[in-house]
Amino acid sequence: MAHCSSSKLSHLFKLTTANLNKPTVLRTGRDIQYAPQRCKYFIRFHKTSGPERSLQERQKQHMARGLPKQKPIAGVKQVIVVASGKGGVGKSTTAVNLALGLTANDPSKTVGILDADVYGPSVPKLMSLKGNPELTDNNLMRPLMNFGIPCMSMGFLVEDVAPIVWRGLMVMSAIEKLLRQVDWGLLDYLVIDMPPGTGDVQLSITQNIPIAGAVIVSTPQDIALLDARRGAEMFRKVNVPVLGIVQNMSVFQCPKCNHQTHIFGADGARALADTLGVQVLGDIPLHLSIREMSDRGQPVVVSSPDSPEAEAYRKVATAVVQRLEELSG
Repeated sequence: MAHCSSSKLSHLFKLTTANLNKPTVLRTGRDIQYAPQRCKYFIRFHKTSGPERSLQERQKQHMARGLPKQKPIAGVKQVIVVASGKGGVGKSTTAVNLALGLTANDPSKTVGILDADVYGPSVPKLMSLKGNPELTDNNLMRPLMNFGIPCMSMGFLVEDVAPIVWRGLMVMSAIEKLLRQVDWGLLDYLVIDMPPGTGDVQLSITQNIPIAGAVIVSTPQDIALLDARRGAEMFRKVNVPVLGIVQNMSVFQCPKCNHQTHIFGADGARALADTLGVQVLGDIPLHLSIREMSDRGQPVVVSSPDSPEAEAYRKVATAVVQRLEELSG
């Protein structure tokens, strides 16, 4: 504890700077003192006593009570989050094609997409959607729909090129509205496209709603795998099951000679999956049609359903459902 006021501490630091070339006294053990000349104040560090330990425990309990209680999203049975440790690995494209793959595999299932990437929403472009959501009589936003998938994104609420320059509290408020003020109807699965990284948005979502599982997207490149591992470890710390890893851009096949090249490395995500003790949900190739169809707002699962690329996404969707069944069983 510091035995002086903030003004005296400031004075102490000034004196310290002024007397860097003068001898000081350091003591080890229970007391650590710094005594520059002309200063009678010192900072003392000591071991935590019994009463202080009990105070710390009470503070932890109080903080735990202050955390938001998880509350399911009305009408949604299961929430699947699609995440990555860093941007640029194809997370949003994977999230969109995963949602479409779930409905393609089982048309009886209803699936929605929530774009939680507030700063860089991609779902409007990927799903070829534009416009402002209508409001219900209960002042809930109606998701925009395409390909039979209801979608909600911050991109529907701002101009296409308008930068979202918000501090953390405003972002949290926006996420809360996207979670609680949307009329999803009845959904079997809600796929949430998370922002890259392990920050406020990820924590806010995992603390506010029950999540059935997380899908980690990564390329086989070592630099991407480092951040993918951080993302997976974050979900484990907040008790969200990691369903597995999608190895995106796994291989490039030349359209002329069919020669395969592992541009970002070979099987890096498989090695990470083994390290984490999770499975690889599937491999998505680096293919021109995936990029072209995504830019046109025509995801490959619906625009080229018979292609090997669409089949790869449907296999990922199948693996995700199997993992959810294993966890619920």
